[in-house]
Amino acid sequence: MHRSSPPASTTNAMHAVMTVKSKATSKASQRAGRETQTRASASRSSPTVVALEMQRCYDLVEELGRGVVYLGSARREETDAQYALARELARDVARALDCTTWSGVGPGFMDAVTKGALDADKPVGGFMILLESGQRGKLQPSRVHPYLPQSCYLTTSFFSARKHGLVDAGVRVSAQDRTAFIALPGGVGTLDEIFEILALLQLKRIGSAHDVPFIFMNYDGHYDGLLSFLARDMVASGALGAGELDPHFVVCDDNAAVLAYLDQFYAQGDV
Repeated sequence: MHRSSPPASTTNAMHAVMTVKSKATSKASQRAGRETQTRASASRSSPTVVALEMQRCYDLVEELGRGVVYLGSARREETDAQYALARELARDVARALDCTTWSGVGPGFMDAVTKGALDADKPVGGFMILLESGQRGKLQPSRVHPYLPQSCYLTTSFFSARKHGLVDAGVRVSAQDRTAFIALPGGVGTLDEIFEILALLQLKRIGSAHDVPFIFMNYDGHYDGLLSFLARDMVASGALGAGELDPHFVVCDDNAAVLAYLDQFYAQGDV
């Protein structure tokens, strides 16, 4: 039996109804998705905590004063020869620049520079993190510093807040500020901090009103391989221009070279 087709007008109407239903379903799905994302975002407290920690870090910098920021390994023991060198460096730099010494106030080199600044009877500040690589991935039982008063440091839960604090501690708001970033030998965490600061310097986004020295403290050639990689391989691959990073850091092999460079840098006056 031959079944007749519905009129074209009826077909068009049915198609229109199906299209409207499809669009309505799609919009409802989009709304549901947005509501789910909103609920998920609302349940995450980390943005608020990070903002609060960052503000506390900025406040501490304003209270203690900007100065020299040290980056470096948390794994070096006090018996290490480089530990003694780092302690002497921090002591002599603090005296030369008459400034606050900043670090992660943890173990290793951070402890060395803290003690060096105290040897010079100069102020110390820092930002602890709830986890240090020197603990082999384990949370410390306490983040109360063993000998610093709690007015000198903050304990942060997020690396982003800590990094903001360390960068802010090293910028120069006025020409009178005497600051620097000094990268002592370190591992992955130190490299992370080094490249964040170098990227900000390279892109002119560090937020400093005046130039800031960045120094690789190249004890025993620790950074030779990295520096060669940047100057040779990165340039060869086209990721960097020849000499592109040269204006942003210097390399010093011993403490005397650091002190001489800082003396020359700040002898220029309003740099």
